[in-house]
Amino acid sequence: MKKIETTLKDVFIIEPAVFGDHRGYFMETWSKNVFSELGLHYDFVQDNQSYSARKGTLRGLHFQRNPMAQAKLVRCLRGEILDVAVDLRMGSPTYKQWTSVVLSAENKRMFMIPRGFAHGFLTLTDDVEFSYKCDNFYSKKDESGILYSDQTIGVDWGGGDFILSEKDLAAPSFETCGCNFVYEETLRR
Repeated sequence: MKKIETTLKDVFIIEPAVFGDHRGYFMETWSKNVFSELGLHYDFVQDNQSYSARKGTLRGLHFQRNPMAQAKLVRCLRGEILDVAVDLRMGSPTYKQWTSVVLSAENKRMFMIPRGFAHGFLTLTDDVEFSYKCDNFYSKKDESGILYSDQTIGVDWGGGDFILSEKDLAAPSFETCGCNFVYEETLRR
């Protein structure tokens, strides 16, 4: 596996080693030992998967507040998405900045998003399957989000008519989302 830096401190693109032949391919998508060798120390406790039928489906920007914050290792199993991470850690050198990466079934890339970040994605094709590992359990009382079009963050989703849930359309602004993350150099993963 290869770890690629992004413009956000502590967010990485992961490129797995893919071994293919006339039958298809094999790749390792998670290994605690390999991730530890890459300096990524996570204990994942929950796997989630979503399906989006139509191109233009936008999910996010989501996060869970401390103490139930979640790190996520995300990947696209079918189709193609624009995946976005936003740094919500007050005091971070990349606070309120965002980055994105195209994840697809073809490129097999993954995105490692630590705790203290909001996450969202936009489907670039129909029939998208999306999978992610979390290092903390889902907590309804701690879930929150930021409106996808919030001007403080300014994510460039590329324009278009998006398909959003009522919940995502009613998401709060950055100023009122209740994020409680503080950047601490010594606690970085």
